[in-house]
Amino acid sequence: MLEVRNKKIAFFDSGVGGLTVFKKMKALLPNEDYIYFGDLKNLPYGAKKRDELISISRKVFDFFAKEDVKAVVMACNTTSAIAYEPLKDDYSFKIYPVIQSCAESISKLDARNFCVLATNATVNSHAYLENIKKYKPTANVFEIPCPEWVPIVEEKRVFEPDSVEIIKKYLFEALVHAPEKIILGCTHYPFLLPVLTKFTPAEIFINPSDAFTEYIKSDLTYNNLLSDSKTGSEEFFVSDYPDRFKIAASMFYEIKKLPQKISLD
Repeated sequence: MLEVRNKKIAFFDSGVGGLTVFKKMKALLPNEDYIYFGDLKNLPYGAKKRDELISISRKVFDFFAKEDVKAVVMACNTTSAIAYEPLKDDYSFKIYPVIQSCAESISKLDARNFCVLATNATVNSHAYLENIKKYKPTANVFEIPCPEWVPIVEEKRVFEPDSVEIIKKYLFEALVHAPEKIILGCTHYPFLLPVLTKFTPAEIFINPSDAFTEYIKSDLTYNNLLSDSKTGSEEFFVSDYPDRFKIAASMFYEIKKLPQKISLD
């Protein structure tokens, strides 16, 4: 029987956004075996209701359980905000939610005024506000929903003039609050940094995936769950549109083979 430490690490997001975490994780731990699931059939998650997000997440977790993974990385802020708490005790594998795993690290920054740019569902959950204030009660946390940003990334329209105006609109709404730091509260949003940084310095932005991947590595090390393999592997699965996923992913990460389409129903 395969030792737990040598089992796979699974990633899950509504689309290509989780690749911003996946790529950093592979660089940190290149000898692990990874699987990634992009739920393009149900994209975008940000407009969905709580019960639907929990149901979707459970189906994805059930798929990962059949794959016998050792850990699941919730590389999606929306499901981390909504589905982590209801599901965290139902599975034997480790579960890493992006928001909860990063909040302490963010709160230690030399800043008090934060603005979170995220999906509707993440903003409505107040997950960032509550988790940051748990560690830094004096923090001011403003939350702004950016519902038009995920489709821009998934449809590979980041640099089109209309898209630039949409990106700028939400950024300027954030800057009104004079934040010291702007948290990119959706794993799709780092794809927009080439545009965002045309209008304000790069130093203001926090990409939670940096702290997130370091936290995961530290926790796996502490629990003696690092693979002793000398090589790593990767597999990609989608619920629909494998070609679209591969094309959108190419902005950030080269996927060599077409992802495998699977049904979770």
